[in-house]
Amino acid sequence: MRWPLYPVIVRGPSMAPTLRHDDMLLVRRGGRAIRPGDVVVARFRTRPDLLVVKRVEAARDGGWWLRGDNDLVTDDSRAYGVADAVGRVLCRYWPRPRLLRGKGV
Repeated sequence: MRWPLYPVIVRGPSMAPTLRHDDMLLVRRGGRAIRPGDVVVARFRTRPDLLVVKRVEAARDGGWWLRGDNDLVTDDSRAYGVADAVGRVLCRYWPRPRLLRGKGV
């Protein structure tokens, strides 16, 4: 990941209804500071092999507490703890393009 912008494909239902399986996202590494409400690509410290797309809930222990928008799926910080953000999701570009700003957009 040498470029500041890169594509990511969503796998699984944890961010529904905001994002769905096979949605294609544009992610920015760097740029403005991450803040609660942002959707990010991250790695959990307890599962560094797992790259996830989640919403930032709060800063904790030098990292981020992340949560999926789908409360029925618990593969987020409730299961794995604190995560480190890799990049911030700017927009979904396929299949229905739109910017991502805050929950419920």
